[in-house]
Amino acid sequence: MTDEWRGWREAAQAALYGDEGFYRSPVRSPEGPAGHFRTSVHASPLFATAVARLLTGIARELDTGTVALVDVGAGRGELLTGVLDALPEGLDVAPYAVEVAARPPDLDPRIEWCAEPPAGVTGLLFANEWLDNVPVEVAEADAEGVPRYVRVRTSDGAERLGSTVTGADAAWLERWWPLSAPGERAEIGRPRDAAWAGAVGSLTAGLAVAVDYTHVRGARPPFGTLTGFRGGREVRPVPDGSCDLTAHVALDACAAAVAEAGIDASTELTDQRAALRRLGVGGDRPPLSLATTDPAGYVRALAAAGEAAELTARGGLGDFGWLLHRVGLPEPG
Repeated sequence: MTDEWRGWREAAQAALYGDEGFYRSPVRSPEGPAGHFRTSVHASPLFATAVARLLTGIARELDTGTVALVDVGAGRGELLTGVLDALPEGLDVAPYAVEVAARPPDLDPRIEWCAEPPAGVTGLLFANEWLDNVPVEVAEADAEGVPRYVRVRTSDGAERLGSTVTGADAAWLERWWPLSAPGERAEIGRPRDAAWAGAVGSLTAGLAVAVDYTHVRGARPPFGTLTGFRGGREVRPVPDGSCDLTAHVALDACAAAVAEAGIDASTELTDQRAALRRLGVGGDRPPLSLATTDPAGYVRALAAAGEAAELTARGGLGDFGWLLHRVGLPEPG
């Protein structure tokens, strides 16, 4: 990559998705995302089981012969593989993995590998930690409190302020993440709003779910959230292709974008703790009496409770946002 100053969106796009980018290069990231950070999918098979329950419920509501399962930002297909293993017999599922990397060898042949969400499908679209990797511009308030674009040097991540933020980006900041005090920073989420509205709009009917690190207006972090990950550790964000680049998602803005796109969908924004508890993942310890009547069962239940507790923990994975849109379905009873 050339050593030049760019806006963060352009720099991150090349660093993550260019020919030698973090998500495309088998040399830079041979293990895929799982080699660098741990998502709920990797934390426990209970997560895939919960998604399987969600898909089963949506299939029941749709009452259709075949139901689609679209995994956006599919990594190496780990979530799809887990969901397919957890589904009840007799449910006819068409699974799609939406991913920029090459299809992994030995992946279940039922899974269709594609670069974009398929249009016109009916079923469940699930995006786990996808939107945080959609590149965005970074803005910082200068000494007079005026928001300016942050420019970054690709070789080492050094930054300097660029031009004043104007137009649609300035309107987005004013509405969703206003800056005023010198040094305050924000990630301008317009590309994520558009990406999510497009993904939801690909469904003819069903449920679209985005799961991600999130914050909402009125509680935005004053200095932004841009960071990097490499080898399981958080690192300084440098857009040279050597690390993941991520920033938390303004899911409230994404939700509004779906409505403003004219998509007829009901909307819910909740956290992972509440969402998974509704799907039977609670983290409650098994009764001690089970250790006497069924010792092996007690050990299995205790292990599952520990995994569930991690998935729903306050201050951890349980704080992730879940943005749900029901498309062409009645409000849940």
